[in-house]
Amino acid sequence: MDGSLLFSVFVFLAAACVLVPLSKLSGLGSVIGYLIAGVLIGPHVLGLITEPETILHFSEFGVVMMLFLIGLELRPQALWQMRGKLLGLGGLQVGLTTAAFTGIGVALGLSLPEAITVAMALALSSTAIALQMMQDRGDMVTPTGKSGFAVLLFQDIIVIAMIAVLPILGVMAGFEPVSSYDSHGAESHGPTGVFRLLAIFGVLIGMVVAGRLLLRPIFRLIARSRVRETFTAIALLLVIGSALLMGWLGLSAALGAFIAGVVLADSEYRHQLERDIEPFKALLLGLFFISVGMSLDFITLAQTPDLIFGLVVGLLLIKFLILFSIGTVFKLRGGDRFLFAVLLCQAGEFGFVLFQFALTEGAVRPEIASRLNAVIALTMALTPLLVLAYDKLIAPRFDREARTGEAPEDQHDPVLILGYGRVGQIAGRLLQTQEIGTTIIDNNGDHIEFLKQFGHKVYYGDASDMDILRLAGAKTAKVIIVAMDDTQAVTRTVREVREHYPQAKIIARAFGRPHLFELLAEDADFVERETIRGGLAIGRKALEFMGESEARAARLADDFLAFDFKLARETYEMREDMGALAEHAATARELLKETLNADKSNASKS
Repeated sequence: MDGSLLFSVFVFLAAACVLVPLSKLSGLGSVIGYLIAGVLIGPHVLGLITEPETILHFSEFGVVMMLFLIGLELRPQALWQMRGKLLGLGGLQVGLTTAAFTGIGVALGLSLPEAITVAMALALSSTAIALQMMQDRGDMVTPTGKSGFAVLLFQDIIVIAMIAVLPILGVMAGFEPVSSYDSHGAESHGPTGVFRLLAIFGVLIGMVVAGRLLLRPIFRLIARSRVRETFTAIALLLVIGSALLMGWLGLSAALGAFIAGVVLADSEYRHQLERDIEPFKALLLGLFFISVGMSLDFITLAQTPDLIFGLVVGLLLIKFLILFSIGTVFKLRGGDRFLFAVLLCQAGEFGFVLFQFALTEGAVRPEIASRLNAVIALTMALTPLLVLAYDKLIAPRFDREARTGEAPEDQHDPVLILGYGRVGQIAGRLLQTQEIGTTIIDNNGDHIEFLKQFGHKVYYGDASDMDILRLAGAKTAKVIIVAMDDTQAVTRTVREVREHYPQAKIIARAFGRPHLFELLAEDADFVERETIRGGLAIGRKALEFMGESEARAARLADDFLAFDFKLARETYEMREDMGALAEHAATARELLKETLNADKSNASKS
């Protein structure tokens, strides 16, 4: 029945459309919905799809696209700044976990080479599940998210070395290679030995040079042509091309896509690339989670349920303890440390890949690989449930320990200020000089305690939670100022405030022009970029030091600000067209120069 491609696509979409929204609405999250859908349509329940391995290999491309998009958000300077966490957190996690599982494997009767092979595969976590859950929760900018991402990125890099040592471990182990085992085309067809090492360096340098010198003129040409689908095509071409290059070298396709993203992170076209890739990433990533659910081998589970259960619990517990200890060393707070360990304690999709390579090299026995593949799939499926248990049972305890402010209550104030950092404080102090009542919410307990010393009354709570805003009086508020120090939280809050409390005027803090466009798209009433007026004040003083009168410098700054606001509104309307944006920006620069110097021209004529 699954021979029809259209039928398979219909089954996938129908299962996702029914089960994912139900799972999300019930509080379980979208990932669990995808996994349940996979279990139901897979070969062991309804049997609508009977070859989950083929689908799993194809859908892993969703992980590749996700790493490309993450790379686009991570400039090379930011990656260099992460080197401490990358090597410290990531290196410790992989090293300690591999050592622990190797010792356990030898104690359970495995030979040393086979134990090392198994340990390397189980030391890796699921990039797809962990990153998706961190993004869904808005944790990528938190200490948990930054630490988790550093560990996952290190794992994606170190998997290259793991694959490289498998032939040596295969010779030492001496098992019969399973040449017929389906490696999904993961085998390298590129150079070998020293030439392979040279090819790796050559490809990486070539990607950097091509990204800097070759791609920008190509992007510019495509933008000028104003053919939108061509931009989508080149975005997909970049991801597929980088993945093929890495596959040719026998390396991680996800790592290649990540490097391509980092190379283009400084490009003025990166936002267009993000918009074009995002729909494909989301669809394929959902398919990946469905295929993980389908790959759960219930026959293997039924044969040795006690053994499988013990391995699953042991793996999760050992990795949790190691991650929790590393989080303690790196001074993550209690709640962050706990969540960091919960998010990464599963085994991951690269474990499947390593076992595929290990079987072809004779480094592991087929029966061991089969059982451990079932363990990997089960730990991946259990992760969303573990995170849900953390949210319901563990997180509230840490919240109570961290809370130093009172819970929000309705004071019938006309203004709500969400986030009381450097921006929210200035707005609040100005309003308070006119005795305008403000209800202030912030989620940083230490900051609230500090502000108490100066007579500020700040309520504790998640300012992006609509239930908390309801308790604080959002239903009757005239103005809601959204000033949190998190771009995703600001955008999400503006969207939900507009939906739930339409009577309020929304004033939002933006972190740059792209974020300004996002907030305008969410129908904020007024958006202010946090640095623009400070930059103008510095520029105005520089003009005075260069000989301009104080009055003219002030007028130039005011005119510049008015022109920039007008330009922002105009470019917002054409934000989807990079070519039109580039042309409009060039014209606007000349017009701005003429406008600001009009008084000089008039004076010279008179």
